[in-house]
Amino acid sequence: MKIISWNVNGIRAVIKKGLFAPFIEKYQPDILCLQETKAEKGQVVIDLPEYSEYWNSAVKKGYSGTAIFTKTKPIDVMNGLPDDICEKYDLVADEYGDPRTEGRVIAAEFADFYVVTVYTPNAKDDLSRIPLRHNQWDPAFLAYCQQLEEKKPVIFCGDLNVAHTLDDLARPKENEGLKGFTAEEREGFDNFVKAGFVDTFRMFNKGNGHYSWWSHFANARARNIGWRIDYILVSAALKDRVKSAAIYPEVLGSDHCPVEVVVELIV
Repeated sequence: MKIISWNVNGIRAVIKKGLFAPFIEKYQPDILCLQETKAEKGQVVIDLPEYSEYWNSAVKKGYSGTAIFTKTKPIDVMNGLPDDICEKYDLVADEYGDPRTEGRVIAAEFADFYVVTVYTPNAKDDLSRIPLRHNQWDPAFLAYCQQLEEKKPVIFCGDLNVAHTLDDLARPKENEGLKGFTAEEREGFDNFVKAGFVDTFRMFNKGNGHYSWWSHFANARARNIGWRIDYILVSAALKDRVKSAAIYPEVLGSDHCPVEVVVELIV
């Protein structure tokens, strides 16, 4: 099973550029997880008859949002984080918005596993959303994945808005302590690893130079001055079934590129 995750930074823009359908045709994902769709299902026309579509759009128009396209129809689909977890971690609205209503999470249940896609809140340039990230969002999302994991193994993917290690961004020294590379955000990722989740790309690829996001400034993408902030992680129980992992920087249409994992599964 091939699972691809892509922050499209506006699905309507990618479709308008004529890049979405050719991407699907070339890479043929069994499950495609999108982040930052910035649209509702009825606002786009996507002719993919072999896929079932599931959308979690933000209440705020043209903002955030996630979607899952899958060739295998899931048993169930759940949008957002459960109320009990939001209450436990006091996940509420702040001055920038309400992460509970921004379409940031979808979970799809299949026979032997869950697929969860997530668009993690940005810490902001002034780091004003670090408390939300560190104390509320990251632990709440981890708790949700662990809650699902009690029933079946979990594959979760998406834009986590953090470079985990020094090798996950081109210029770690210059960016240390800035959004996306703070100690708090990196600790949030560490906690996923400590909980047993495996960063699939790092099973096959070590070192730097592997990035999934580039700034629009200073020709950063052409120079590969980027960050790896898009990930696919799996429960430890699935680690031996992971056959390959990849990043596709050649796929254009967004400031992010797709990331992929191939997992041997019985669906």
